[in-house]
Amino acid sequence: MRKIEGAGGTKGGFGNFFSGLGMLVVGFYLLLNKIVLTSTLGMGSSLYSFRNVANTSYNVSVTSGMIFIPMIFGIMMVFYNAKSIWGWLLFGLSAAAMIFGVIASVQLRIQSMTAFDAVTIFILAFGGLALFLRSLKNVDASLGDTGSAD
Repeated sequence: MRKIEGAGGTKGGFGNFFSGLGMLVVGFYLLLNKIVLTSTLGMGSSLYSFRNVANTSYNVSVTSGMIFIPMIFGIMMVFYNAKSIWGWLLFGLSAAAMIFGVIASVQLRIQSMTAFDAVTIFILAFGGLALFLRSLKNVDASLGDTGSAD
């Protein structure tokens, strides 16, 4: 029976592992807590916009409502004949276009914070990541040096 030596089966130590993991979780929680997601998606808003490179006055916009039209036909085709490849393809591509359009319309904004807040978040997040990764290495207790990771 093999004795468990430390985090990840190495001699890195449980203390570094759990303190690094805790700092990492708190730091990234605080960072993600400062990020605000907004979206301007509506039935009349443009999901996709295509522009002609040669003629800049020519624009084609695809709205979210326009994507529902082929989706409805795909749903009708699938309910009429569940083995209809075209119905499943039409529904699947419309659903994928809707999901990608929603994701593409999301805007990220970081709330304003003081320099102290930012430094605290960076120390917790990236210092915790470094401690966590260090705990996965072998450490020779007598020398305090890093040994080989056999």
